[in-house]
Amino acid sequence: MDTRVSPVPVNPAMAAEFRRLGIDPDEPEGLFRRATAATIDTLGPLAPMVTVAREFLDTQLNEYEKFVDRLFFPTNYDLPTPPVSAASRLFALPPDDAVDRVSCLPDTLLGNIVSRLPIKDAARTAALSRRWNGVWRSAPLVLADADLLPVTSTVSSVLAAHPGPFRCVHLTSSRMAEFPGLLTSWLQLLADKGIQELVLVNHRYPLDFALPATFLGMATLTRLYLGLWRFPCTAGHPRSTCFPNLRELELCNVLVESRDLDFILDRSPVLEALTVKGNLFKLRLRLVSQSLMCVQFFSSFIEEIFVLDAPRLEQLVHSHVWAPDGNRTKIKIGHAPKLNWLGYLDPENHVLDVGNTIIKAGTRVSPSTIVPSVTFLAMEVRFGVRNDAKMIPSFLRCFPNVDRLYIRCGKTDQSAGKLNLKFWHESGIIECIRSRINLLVFRDFHGGRSELAFLKFFFENALVLKEVVVMLAAGFTSMEEVHSKVASLESIKWASEASLVLMTWCSDPRGGCIRSFKRGSDFSVRDPLITAEVTAGVVDAK
Repeated sequence: MDTRVSPVPVNPAMAAEFRRLGIDPDEPEGLFRRATAATIDTLGPLAPMVTVAREFLDTQLNEYEKFVDRLFFPTNYDLPTPPVSAASRLFALPPDDAVDRVSCLPDTLLGNIVSRLPIKDAARTAALSRRWNGVWRSAPLVLADADLLPVTSTVSSVLAAHPGPFRCVHLTSSRMAEFPGLLTSWLQLLADKGIQELVLVNHRYPLDFALPATFLGMATLTRLYLGLWRFPCTAGHPRSTCFPNLRELELCNVLVESRDLDFILDRSPVLEALTVKGNLFKLRLRLVSQSLMCVQFFSSFIEEIFVLDAPRLEQLVHSHVWAPDGNRTKIKIGHAPKLNWLGYLDPENHVLDVGNTIIKAGTRVSPSTIVPSVTFLAMEVRFGVRNDAKMIPSFLRCFPNVDRLYIRCGKTDQSAGKLNLKFWHESGIIECIRSRINLLVFRDFHGGRSELAFLKFFFENALVLKEVVVMLAAGFTSMEEVHSKVASLESIKWASEASLVLMTWCSDPRGGCIRSFKRGSDFSVRDPLITAEVTAGVVDAK
């Protein structure tokens, strides 16, 4: 039977509308749209309804495609930047100077200059003069395959020709699944020639393409970024396999199991930053490390994070993703004396265990249930859900020394009922609100009564509060509407004299810089969540 679809004539008016919207009605994937466009004239009175329905479906499909693209392919947004500039140009002889001053520089400095050029330009410097003949080969190699065409053959030539060491290699544009044997040989060359920083991303499909185990022997690695791979099984690998110099590890949409992460942590004695994004396997993690300083998990199915022994850990971040079985992530804090940055605690999706005590609404505070080192706490709360709101006092009492509080308001269709100011007063004294918190960032403010009740309670009790940043949720049409929502805050008696409310829209499309590995693991930044965008559109509300 011939299953081919015969060509369908295109309705001219609808085709013109599609083109206006940027849709080509002649594309093969637009066959359904062409068919419906051709027959819509025969629907009579139903035509407007069908048009609206089709536009709605198109919109929903577009949003779904964007969601899938961001969930499974966030490498498009967060790839580390290679330390080369495509705009760089090297001139050995300046046009207005008869003396070649650049060639007079020491070999080390010339090699540093060449390392910052795109790989083709760097290799071409050998033709400038005898002075430059060996500079490229003696300089630590910086290779980004995005600058090369054809990719695979040129990468093979460069890796074979350069003796090493390899300072930084970005392989993000090659279709690795088409050349599994070649990839293995590339990784072996990188290991043999002293690779220091490696960014290795599979080109979209297949998502479960197994990464060759060759990279497990890269003893010179200091930074490793893997994207869109299936992590090799580490069972049976000898204990001598290790990463003695690895300081940063990021796994983005890498199918990795708990035992494999344990393998890496156990064999990376100087690892400082670990980020896992988009893993689809359920993980149970026991953090035992004398070196880890920053641990971040985004859009990953985590069953338990047990900070068993991490004496240098400063930042622990878990941004929850919906799990198929609806289970919550258990965060258990053991020995982490330097932990000062914790987020996002989410009453709906997290179970907090401190000192072998599960923190619940109304849990009595004791020396064993507090974490005195935490000074920056981030939470996600659905103020319209009563059970969420009831957990806030219990969570805050576990961290009595918090001086910076970041709250992101979650979306909900539920009603909190009588979740008013009286509810918060009945919760009792919360020490960190009364005497410690000097900065409150309140993100995705919708102006609901439950949100306003919490803010009133906060302002009436925060004695040392200096600054409040309120970041508006989408949907406000004017500042007049904003002022009408917060007018009730002006009538209360603030406990502190120097409080300031800033109304602003955040321009970060990813929902806050916490999702950026570079910012999140930058220990020089005092508040990784607060960016320059926070101060855009500021209005003094008090």
